[in-house]
Amino acid sequence: MKKYLLPALFAVAVLGAAPAASAQKNNSAKMATNAPAYALQPQLSTLGWEGKAVTHGHNGTMNFSSGELLVKGNAIVGGTVTVDMKTMKATDIKDAESQGKFVGHMSSDDFFGVATYPTSTFKIVSVAPIKGAAKDADNATITGDMTIKGVTQRISFPAKVGVKGDLASATGKVTIDRTKFGLKYGSKSFFESIGDKAIYDTFDLTFNVIAKKA
Repeated sequence: MKKYLLPALFAVAVLGAAPAASAQKNNSAKMATNAPAYALQPQLSTLGWEGKAVTHGHNGTMNFSSGELLVKGNAIVGGTVTVDMKTMKATDIKDAESQGKFVGHMSSDDFFGVATYPTSTFKIVSVAPIKGAAKDADNATITGDMTIKGVTQRISFPAKVGVKGDLASATGKVTIDRTKFGLKYGSKSFFESIGDKAIYDTFDLTFNVIAKKA
């Protein structure tokens, strides 16, 4: 619990300080030019995942290895984050042997091919404010290029973003369609006769990114 409490407190301090109307600007792609970079803090940032199948599901964590958020004024206008795929864990699996088998399969070419593709990345293309967003709700739509297993797809999702002093933060949840990145194993969309052994095409990522001005 302590591992997640500190990042959560940082996020509350940063995000609670920036009203939705001023948190982000339009044309963030243009604004990102020459914008100061705030370095991602891996020890304070968290990334959770959840995937489900017809009969069961699993959840766990991965670690950010590096990244930055580009900040101009009081707005996040760009940035890139990198995830170390070798840090994948299933927190709901307590048995060490079962954990090893599960992570081993997820790391194989059936899924993420970690030996060949040890990292995944997300590059922010634009950050657009959500008009009329409530104080504690998502206040921006982030659009960017997600690269998993060497395949890049553009995605958009709501998030809560904020900048205060030397800290910048982004937190939210995004649903990923794994089949768009070539991860078709166990997908009923491609193997219709798989029945109750099917694994759903989508999985969720819950992120809390904390970055600090150099």
